[in-house]
Amino acid sequence: MATKSPTALTSEVMIKRNINQFFQPLARLAFVNPKSGEPMLQLLSPEGVYSVEKEFTRYGSIIDSLSESQLKTLYRDMARIRRFDQEAIALQRQGQLGLWVPAIGQEAAQIGSGYAVGKNDHIFPSYREHGVAITHGVELISILKMMRGVNHGGWNPEETRFHLYAIVLGTQVLHAVGYAMGVKLDGKVGTSNPEEDLAVISYFGDGATAEGDVSEALLFAAVNESPIMFFIQNNQWAISANIDSQTKVPLYRRGEGFGVPGLRVDGNDVLACYAATKYHMDQIRSGSGPYLLEALTYRIGAHTTSDDPTKYRSEEEVEIWKARDPIKRYEVFLRRQGVDDSFFEEVAQAGDKLAEEIREQIFALGKPPLEHIFDNVYSDPHPEIDKQKAWLRAYEDQMGSHE
Repeated sequence: MATKSPTALTSEVMIKRNINQFFQPLARLAFVNPKSGEPMLQLLSPEGVYSVEKEFTRYGSIIDSLSESQLKTLYRDMARIRRFDQEAIALQRQGQLGLWVPAIGQEAAQIGSGYAVGKNDHIFPSYREHGVAITHGVELISILKMMRGVNHGGWNPEETRFHLYAIVLGTQVLHAVGYAMGVKLDGKVGTSNPEEDLAVISYFGDGATAEGDVSEALLFAAVNESPIMFFIQNNQWAISANIDSQTKVPLYRRGEGFGVPGLRVDGNDVLACYAATKYHMDQIRSGSGPYLLEALTYRIGAHTTSDDPTKYRSEEEVEIWKARDPIKRYEVFLRRQGVDDSFFEEVAQAGDKLAEEIREQIFALGKPPLEHIFDNVYSDPHPEIDKQKAWLRAYEDQMGSHE
């Protein structure tokens, strides 16, 4: 996010000074999650009420430093990524994508944390971080091209610092730790030079925490004091396996045995996700070592478009979490601060335009070349690959002759 100039402060300063006139304070920041009995960092209640307790002023001060424009940007991109998500689901159902991985319901965790990542930091995602991707310049059509099979990634991690999606569960966490270890060996952490220092953040879900890769990553990060944040998007379901069947210990405490401290945040609260990520990434960048954040959220839709969530969870559960919708919650917050209808109408119109543009771009794409399946499997030509390519080409030509 861009920094604000002194001349642009007037409206947001007035908003901050009068904030208590707009809100009935919740009088708590760390509230107990009813399901687990564990405390959770929350700045914005499900009713859109903003509150900061004295012991957590370090997080509140980060939010107070945001301009009105920055606050609006958080909403604009949450709405943008949801509209994109909905359109991608429709495109997959129409046969334009081979698969889609929805992130509906997780917009606050992704947009909030994504904007909190520093200008030098590197991001290692899994395969659902579409919201994080757009905060770092990844074009949305690039994600769709990958799901269509047109390319194998579609963006340059050296330019975006957003590395390629990891389809194999948990692998990106080890990659991230290795990168972070290299960052430390290169002397790019704890120098107090913001132009040089950097940290790493890796995103993964609750299901991945049961993988050995994650435990190994936590261990390596801890003993090497690597500059990395582990960001868990706990959306409650690893496909059809509920979180209760995956762990008996809250995920934010998973790192304690390895020496990695952690914190649980309300993953449907974009302000909490932004503040917690920014504060602890700043600490990591200065040399404090690894940290773990668990964003407690919910996957409203299917795991992927090949999944039917009605087979393993109740509609009542889904409705409870829909009532905690991160976008609706944040809209209430903004309206209480004086943001009027014109802004939300503008965002809605931009979403419609985005959907139209996405559809036009997808329909303009041809079929991906057949060779893409085989190219780059090996660095050098391989006789078995050549044989398989020839067989598939002959098969496709034969099928085409009967059309």
